[in-house]
Amino acid sequence: MSEREELEELDASGLTCPMPLLKAKRALNALPVGARLRIRATDPGAPRDFEVFCRQSGHELLTSTVQEGTFEITLRKV
Repeated sequence: MSEREELEELDASGLTCPMPLLKAKRALNALPVGARLRIRATDPGAPRDFEVFCRQSGHELLTSTVQEGTFEITLRKV
């Protein structure tokens, strides 16, 4: 699988700030450049937290959606 195709999943459902972000940061550190990380979270602040995190860290925010109270956020490691 190429770096562009690699997709890691992280379920942070039920965790509150700052845990979804801290777990995602740890997961990203273990991934190669270009890999994607899909996070599922229920913390209402997660979309904003990941937007700010990407702006500050340089990682790409690819998608941010919500369905039935669960946020799904996909990042690409740069």
